[in-house]
Amino acid sequence: MISQLESPSMAHAATTELQAFSGRPRVLVAEDQEDVIAALLLLLKNNGYEAEFVNSPAAAVNALKSHNFDAILLDLNYSRDTTSGAEGLELISAVQALDSTMAVVVMTAWGSIELAVDAMHRGACDFVQKPWDNRQLLNVLEQQMKRSQELRLKRLNEQFEQQEAAQVQRALMPHEIAARDGVTVVASSQSARTVGGDYYDVIELGEHRSALCVADVVGKGMGAALLMSNLQAAVRMLASDVIEPKPFCERVNKAVSANNVPGKFITFFYCVVDSGEKRISFTNAGHNWPVLAHADGSWLRLSSDDVVLGTMREWSYHQQQAELRSGDRLILFTDGITECADAEGQEFGEDRLVELVSRNVHLPASELKDLILSCANEHSKGVFTDDATLIVVAVH
Repeated sequence: MISQLESPSMAHAATTELQAFSGRPRVLVAEDQEDVIAALLLLLKNNGYEAEFVNSPAAAVNALKSHNFDAILLDLNYSRDTTSGAEGLELISAVQALDSTMAVVVMTAWGSIELAVDAMHRGACDFVQKPWDNRQLLNVLEQQMKRSQELRLKRLNEQFEQQEAAQVQRALMPHEIAARDGVTVVASSQSARTVGGDYYDVIELGEHRSALCVADVVGKGMGAALLMSNLQAAVRMLASDVIEPKPFCERVNKAVSANNVPGKFITFFYCVVDSGEKRISFTNAGHNWPVLAHADGSWLRLSSDDVVLGTMREWSYHQQQAELRSGDRLILFTDGITECADAEGQEFGEDRLVELVSRNVHLPASELKDLILSCANEHSKGVFTDDATLIVVAVH
């Protein structure tokens, strides 16, 4: 009866962003000519800037990784390549990859205006011609740092909003899973982004009966999270009134369809586990087929020929049932588990999951869950590109 919810922390990112707005404005200067460095040092420090100087693109990237800056003022040509500007253009791309909100101002000679334009296409905010006018350079820096600060504040606000949404979403998931005597239920769920589109629940229905569901909203991010919260509300509202999977899914489908966004839909598996009668009744609305593994090594997949939620409002769903035996393991999952891929793009796959469960059906529920997650993590080197949810049920 364990639930594990995982979500990226925003605390470090928020602290880093806030630090960028405090103290004197900090400018990183990438330049390899001593006379230019001396002139810029005098200009910047006399006008209230804290300046750090590096003489190569590699040193600039290292400085950006180590410290916070409000702007970078960079030359396009260095000693390795004094004419083409290739090193400077590569540096702009590297800056963009590190921080797309950074104020990037390029310094270029009179004869390389086309190169400066290319630099702006790559992400530079503005350029100053050499030899420069001090007032113009300072004005450009001030304008671009103001623009950068506005972008950073906007990003920070969005991050805080997503963090709040993630907290609400985690609160919707069961932290302590209440399962009936005769079964043990453990679960894990992690989002590929701050908020996700996976959902699972375990609901008590009466003596010896529990409802389990798992769902996956097509898409990621805030839109998927909002649709998932709508599903969660419908499930919780209807579960106590409609027990059997077929009518339950029909009611939920109508509720989701009424509030659905075009192009969005939900795969959904809902089942009722009766530990007293040793039976499972289920409806599968286009979700990955759960695995029911028996102690003797045999297994079956739980499917029904039904459409996903939110696409056909009046769909008549089907209901199936299967016998449960002592020692069985029921595995519910979303495709973030089976579609995680290795470096060559080969997915973990449902066949591999079925084989893994069949070989280890004797393990307690928590150990089997941890084994599946460990194997998926090892296969993908810990990189999950989609929300990943796993539920393991042990029948006693």
